[in-house]
Amino acid sequence: MEAEGLADTRATRAGANEDRSSRTSSPVEPRPVRLRRGVSLVLHSPSPRWSTARLRLIARSVEAHHPGRRPRHMATADKVDAVEEITEKLRNSNAAVVTAYTGLSVAQLKQLRRSLGENAQYRVVKNTLTKIAAKEAGFSELDEHLKGSTAVAFVTGDPVEAAKGLRDFAKDNPALVIKGGVLDGKALSADEIKKLADLESREVLLAKLAGAMKGKQSQAAALFQALPSKFVRTAEALRAKKAEQGGAE
Repeated sequence: MEAEGLADTRATRAGANEDRSSRTSSPVEPRPVRLRRGVSLVLHSPSPRWSTARLRLIARSVEAHHPGRRPRHMATADKVDAVEEITEKLRNSNAAVVTAYTGLSVAQLKQLRRSLGENAQYRVVKNTLTKIAAKEAGFSELDEHLKGSTAVAFVTGDPVEAAKGLRDFAKDNPALVIKGGVLDGKALSADEIKKLADLESREVLLAKLAGAMKGKQSQAAALFQALPSKFVRTAEALRAKKAEQGGAE
């Protein structure tokens, strides 16, 4: 009897484990979310991390790129998160430079990122998602450059230093092509970015300013040092002149 009870217990546990594994391994059906008539998004995550408001935002942007069409768009969690991340990077950047990178090896891309340092983050992006993000961030000027293989330098540091880094790398690696970008909300052509690279960096300007201020301080110190001796000479001259006038009287 004891053996039979033990066997029944094992069978019950095995059955429970089998049911549990069948539930976890069963594929989760995509869940369509109806945003409005004729437009739906199909979620491929059973517990999406984004709200319907965010989904509507993506739907409007996608629809804007397909005027006159009301397709059943497929949106995954990764795509929605990517759009949100690129949007935030654009909003938090001082400038953004769009480049083509076809022909660059992984090692060259690592070298480029190292050369940019802390001034910019260089990231390979998808054109469709970046167009949506650029529109939401207010950088629609980037649309014309988002063709072919695309990578964006999100500049959070000195835009001049970042432009210099991209220009100098492109000289040694012609596969890197600067397409254009934005600076302080204004569109920049490839030529304008190269001209930006010719400017003096913030550090150089600050060093020059500090040198000029130091020079002015040295001049002021010399003037202050000269004032007492000049005053003494002037006082002595006045006394001598007064003595001469007294003697003449």
